[in-house]
Formats: sequence, C-alpha cells, structure tokens
Amino acid sequence: MPLTIRRLAPRLLPALCVVALCVVATALTTAPAAQAQPAPGTRSTSPFSTQAAYLADRLRDHPVHVTDQLPRAVPRSLAPDFARLAQRTGVPTYVLVLPAPYTDGDELLGAVHERLDRDGLYVLVDDSEVIAARSFGVRAPAEAAARAARFELPYDAGALRSFERFVEIVSDDAENAEARASAASAAYRDGAPEQMYIGPSDRRNQSFLTGIALTGVPLSILLLVPYARRRLSAGPPAAGRKKKKSKSSAPAPARPLLHRLALPAAALATAVAIGAGAPLLFDETRSSAAPTPTPADLSARVERVSAGLTRDPVYQDPESPQRLDAAQLARLHERIDRFRRSEGGGPVFVTLLPHSSEDESAGDEELFSAAVHARLDKDGVYVAADPVSGFIDVFNHGLRLDSYDLLFDLPESITYGSEKAYDDEDHLLAERLDALMTYLDEAPRTEEPNSSGSPAQALNPAKEHTLPPLFATDFWPGLFVGGFAALLLLCLVAGAWRTVSAVRRRLGLTLLPVEPGTAPTSPSEAYLRRTARAELRAAQSAVQAAAPSPPPTAQDRYEAALLLAGTDSARLRDSRTPTAHLLAVTVLARATRAALEGDNTARCCAVNPLHGAAATRRHIRVADNAATRRFLPVCALCRDTATAAPGDLPRQFLTLSRPSGTRVRYDEPADGLLSALSSGYAALVTKVRESASTG
Repeated sequence: MPLTIRRLAPRLLPALCVVALCVVATALTTAPAAQAQPAPGTRSTSPFSTQAAYLADRLRDHPVHVTDQLPRAVPRSLAPDFARLAQRTGVPTYVLVLPAPYTDGDELLGAVHERLDRDGLYVLVDDSEVIAARSFGVRAPAEAAARAARFELPYDAGALRSFERFVEIVSDDAENAEARASAASAAYRDGAPEQMYIGPSDRRNQSFLTGIALTGVPLSILLLVPYARRRLSAGPPAAGRKKKKSKSSAPAPARPLLHRLALPAAALATAVAIGAGAPLLFDETRSSAAPTPTPADLSARVERVSAGLTRDPVYQDPESPQRLDAAQLARLHERIDRFRRSEGGGPVFVTLLPHSSEDESAGDEELFSAAVHARLDKDGVYVAADPVSGFIDVFNHGLRLDSYDLLFDLPESITYGSEKAYDDEDHLLAERLDALMTYLDEAPRTEEPNSSGSPAQALNPAKEHTLPPLFATDFWPGLFVGGFAALLLLCLVAGAWRTVSAVRRRLGLTLLPVEPGTAPTSPSEAYLRRTARAELRAAQSAVQAAAPSPPPTAQDRYEAALLLAGTDSARLRDSRTPTAHLLAVTVLARATRAALEGDNTARCCAVNPLHGAAATRRHIRVADNAATRRFLPVCALCRDTATAAPGDLPRQFLTLSRPSGTRVRYDEPADGLLSALSSGYAALVTKVRESASTG
C-alpha cells in the first residue's frame, strides 16, 4: 500500500494543486462581491445608499451639482449662478438640484452628508423651488429659510429665484428668519402669492381683448356720439300730427370743418392710444422663469446614459433610488443574454431613470429611447422603466419583432403593473421586467427587422416658454368681435332709449332707478310720495296686463300696496301719510312687478329697500359698535361694502324724516310697519293687513 501511494503521489500532486488554486480563486472573487452586494431579496439600510454615495462624489468635486435631467427648467448651465449665490451664505454650502419627487428630502441630505463627511449647509432644490435644507456643524436657520422662501414666492418663480431668496433669508440671524417664515406661512393661508408669469391661454385672452378694444371703442365713439347728439337735440314731435317741412325754410348751416373732424380725430386718437398702450399693459414675454437651455444641456443625459449602456445593458440612474438589488440585476442580465442568443432575438437595453416634462424629450420615453439608440448606434429592444412612476415602455429598433405590438399591445400588467405594484416602493419592477423578458422570448418573429418609426420631435425649448406676440393669435378675431360689439351696443342703446322714452311718456314722470348706486339713503318726503305714486301706477298696469290670473304672490303684494295707498291713491296725496307708508308702497309695488316678471326673490335689501332685491344674506354691522351685528338680506353692493369696508355700512341704512324734522332709520321703532321688511315681502304683507284690520 505505501508503495502504491508513492507511485501515485507524483500524479495526484498536480491535480491537488489545481483544485487548491480553484478554491482560493473562488474565495477571493466571491468574498468581496458578497460584501459589496446585498443578499438576494434584501436592500441596504437606507433607500438612498447608492444615490447618496453618487451625489456625495459629485459634491466632493464641486459644491454645486445640477442634474442633467431638468434642462427645460433648470439647465446645467445655471450651475455657476447657483455657486455664486451659495457663496453669500457665509458658511460652506452644498447644493443639489435634482428632479422631484423624493421620499424624504431631509433624509437624503442626511445620507449625503454622512458620506461626504463635511460640515456645512446642505440644500436640495427641485425644478421649481428649495424643498429641503439642513445644517450640519454650522449655525444657519436652514429649515426656517426654506419655509419662508417657499411661502413668500409664487410657485412659478423658478428654482434659481427660490434659491436666491433662500440665501437672503438664511444669511440673517435665526430669530429674524423664523419670524419671516411664520409671517409668510400665515399670509399663505390667506392666499398664495400672485403668479409671476402668464401662460399661452392668458396671452390669447389678452390678444383677443386688445382686438376688441381696438375696433370696438373707436367705432362705438363714431356711432354713439352722433346718435346721442341727434336724440338730445331733437325736440318731441307735436301730439297727433307730424312735423311738416317748410319749403321756404333755409337749410341748416353746415358745422365748421374742425367740429366735423373732431369726432373722427377723437376715435383715431383712441385707437392709437389703445394700440400703443396695450403692449405696455400686457408686457409679458415669457411664460416661465426657466432659461433657454444650450444644446449641451439637452444632450447631457442622453450621452451619460449611452455611455453607461456601452458598459452594461442595464442602466440604473445613480441620481435616483435604486430599484433592483444585486440578485435581481443578475437575473435580468441572464434573461437579456439568453434573449440575445435566441432565434430572432438580439440586444436588450434597459434604462431605469425618471422621465418628466422638464427633461430633454419633454417626458416622451419613445423620443428619449430613439435618441439613445441613435447615440449608441446599436439595434435592439430599448426598455424605458421609470423608477418613480413605475411605468415600463418598450421600443423595438431593428429586431425581427412586431414593433407596434410592443408599442401598443404590451400587457398592462407589464406596462403599468397591478395595484400592489403601484403601492410598492419599487413598483415590483424586477418581477415586471422578468415578465417582459418572458414576453419577448415568446413574441413571434417577423421576416424582416423593423422599427416603430420616428417619434414626433419635442417642442423647441427656445419657443417653449416664449409667449406669442400680442398682435397675433386671437387678436384678429378680436377685431371682428369688437366691430360687431359696437354695432350691438348701438342697437341696445337705441332700444333702451326708445323704451325709457315710452315709459316716461306713459307714466308722466321718471321712475326711480333700481340700481343700488343711484338710490338715495336720505330721501325727502316729496321724493317718496312722487316715487310711490309712479311705482303703484306701473304695478297697476302690470297687473292689468297679467289679468285675469296674475300669480298669487304678485296679487298679495299689490293688494297690500292698495291698502296702504287707500281709495284712488288718496293717501299718497295726503301730507299726513307717514313716510314709512310711502316707502312700503314703493317696495310692494316694485315687488309686484318683479313677481309678474318671474322674479321669485322673497326679500329686498335690508340696508336700503330702494336698492331692490337681495342677493344674499349675511351677518353685517348695524351700528358703529363692531359687536352689533344682524343676519340680514343685502344686495350685491351692500354685500361688497360689508366685505371691503364693514364700518361704512351702518351709515348707509336708509333714513326717513319725522314730523319733527329729525331723521330715523326706516326700520325703527321695532314694532313699526317696516320692521318686518327684513324678514321678506310676505312678512310686510302680513304686517300691512294686520295694521289695516286694527286701524
């Protein structure tokens, strides 16, 4: 036996050495990988570990990192401006400009600081504002400054302006910054700051309004002024006969030339003033604070991703949270390699990075994938998986696959995922990508390679935020509408003039206008008596026109007015009739006509019944003491006054004259006839009937 071992030893020794070397090599290659990669199905302790490490490396090279994923909102060429502002804080400042949303901006900043291991002020900015700020080892009111900048500026102020305001506040002491943040937060609850920019629809509205004014106002002057001059200068024709023209009468002398040119000159001057003033009034030229990106800004991300895909067919955006762990990546690589070697298969390139309207392709995954394909110059299946939204889009470029099937008929379980995928943090991207590879393996092959075609180009960023000229778009339709509006206005004025003239001739006097702004607050007795007679006469004509069956509401109000007016309106001519009765007759007569016209409003303005129907009910001040309030019906004018100047409203209540010459509010005393008016017309009718039965 020993002899046998001696004979075999020279042959076994080389084999044992080979085995030992293999074991050592395996240990050396697998042990570091096991330390560097998490175990299958597990993740790092922080969701920002890889992302924070990448961002810390960027800040180690330069204290400001501007992402290449927001060129349409915050292009990388703005990095020097951010750096210039960051130097004003007085402390080491590190700025990250990244696409939103984030799970927790404060947590990300903490993770970046931990890996960078440098004290200072850390600021996180998205495409529109400063969203998080933390100070490590330095004294700076970071959180208060970020909150103040967020509430002091409108949402469209832009990322650079928001950071500038943040730097201004954070450079102050902590007490002032906190006070400023509290004041801005309180003001924001009352209403967000007014927007700084307008959109294309607003510009079209401005152009439309300018066109209307440019033709409507001058043409209205040319049409209305001569019409009003003729109506005012023409005397009323003799009753029962027409005015005959005398043959011997000389023609009217012509007006001087200057007088005839004055009106066209005024209209022309008005048109010139509108045309010159509109650009000064509507002087906006851009719809956003975003500057125009350079070609390098627009191509930076495509170049970065293409360079990554030359090394690895799966590219996970290092600026975003990582969705695939080591085991899932290995599984995906194995499936991609298997498809590449399959019959009719080919390369598969997977990009896991977010897409938004502010990136180079304006959020179009197909356009981005086409740009990467052109840059990479390799045919294959290009998969765009968004780690933020979880959506998966697939585009075929040059393989023997049905491109439109991948583009439009991909199962929703792969494209959008299930409800569970929507709620899961990683959107189950690994499982859905694995299902996609199975779908590609089983997809039928075509006879010839094909592609989905060229996608539509994104909007030119130079024009994206530039407003159209004021004298364009809807300006031309506005010119036509302005001319039509001037003609319509002339017809309305002519019709109203004829109607008012007819009513005046029929009633013998002018009725009191119902508009709140023209109604007096201290009417005289003669005014009330004259108005009551005219209104009652108008109500009588309206009731007779509605005979034989006027609405019951109108009939009740009319009968109550007659009770107060007496037989043949005798009490309206009697100087002993109380002014409260005169006002009640006016209110009831108007309410009668309103009911006959279909107006179902049950109350009039309690501040001044001559204002007409009430628009709403609300608590208003009825005395100089702010605590003295009543819930009363008010018209639109008094409602606005109660909102803008509540202290002025008590002095706008209608007052009536007493026999002694003093004036008192119409609803005093509390048991008077008009005390029930605030409860509505029905209550006043009941009060009138009770007074008539007891009198």
